Amino acid sequence: MERSLRAARGATYVYFVLCGILMGAWVVHIPVVEERVGISHATLGGLLVLLGLGAFLGMQVAGPLTDRLGARVVVPASGVLCGASLILPGIAQDPWTLAGALLVFGFCNGCLDVSMNAHAVHVEKAYGRPVMSGFHATFSVGGVVAALAAASATAVGLRPVAGMAVMGAVGIVVALVSARALMPAPAVSGSPAAEGADPAAEGAALAPGDKASPTGGGTGRVWLLAVLALMVMLCEGAANDWSALHMQDVLGASTGTAAFAYGTFAAAMTVGRLLTDRCVARFGSMAILRYGSALAAAGITLVALCPWMWAAFVGWALFGLGLSGTVPQLFSAAGHADPAAAGANVSRVAGLGYVGMLAGPALIGWLTRLVALDHAFILLTLLCVTTALGAGVLRTASVGRTPRSETAPVGH
Repeated sequence: MERSLRAARGATYVYFVLCGILMGAWVVHIPVVEERVGISHATLGGLLVLLGLGAFLGMQVAGPLTDRLGARVVVPASGVLCGASLILPGIAQDPWTLAGALLVFGFCNGCLDVSMNAHAVHVEKAYGRPVMSGFHATFSVGGVVAALAAASATAVGLRPVAGMAVMGAVGIVVALVSARALMPAPAVSGSPAAEGADPAAEGAALAPGDKASPTGGGTGRVWLLAVLALMVMLCEGAANDWSALHMQDVLGASTGTAAFAYGTFAAAMTVGRLLTDRCVARFGSMAILRYGSALAAAGITLVALCPWMWAAFVGWALFGLGLSGTVPQLFSAAGHADPAAAGANVSRVAGLGYVGMLAGPALIGWLTRLVALDHAFILLTLLCVTTALGAGVLRTASVGRTPRSETAPVGH
């Protein structure tokens, strides 16, 4: 049992890295695709909405499908489809074909995103302690790998389209090879995925003393988690698109220096997620959401009000560190609310959160018509404070607080 559970955890890491690589492979090739198709920045911005729409639709489809068929089927299938569809934006010849390509790629990416998160919930339940944040940290690692791979492909003279094809093909192989290590779905009466489930894996997933489910895991509570995800992911999306522009336009930093603002935020997010699981085990998920949101509120307020460049860097770092553990806790709570509907519940939280991530940059942009960019960030402060006040939704016996003697005998 211990070996199979470790293998399942390792496979989950692989799929999170794979998802980061495939999305990163598209992101790093955006300038090339934009130039070849011959569209403006404004047109590209509109087309990227279709990428988000496709992802949202994919999440809503893959969540219930994962509950019905099991992660062993849906996760690798989604990985294969995502790898195969990566080439589509690369071969698009005009805005219309690029629109279709982004819609399809977004759909496949959304399927992979939700199904792997649903599987991560089952792995966390089997471990009897927090492991979700570590999975989310490796998604960021995938983006770095994609950037390095694209740079290497360019250095050896490989055309961008060929580079995307190679990364997509490698992704298909990885998705198929890693499938066998995934956990069977926990046995749930009437679930097709439960038929023929491995008894050892079942025992791990339903370990005695496992108390991961939030109190009263009804649909209303899940939607409340989804609203909180919308707010924190809106903040993350705003930081992704406006941090560098703030440093350059408001504080007068050079282009190179301004780029470090996002780098500081992203690095703090990654480090925070690597540390969050241990913090959840000690203090509980509610504390991570509450105090992490409060720390993020302090950080973005520092960015908004202080005129010094060093203070802005500190603020972006605190903002990233504070937000780092919030989304994994919300995804985890949604999945544990009802193990029989983990995929559907994660799809609701992830889907609404994704809407927030897409809306954040646009909302801040709209506010800049009324107030200065730095003052527009006060909205993010308010959202973080609201999230901190709503953290009581996670008041529950946390996975990480389960006594060690009651958990499955596993290690890192």
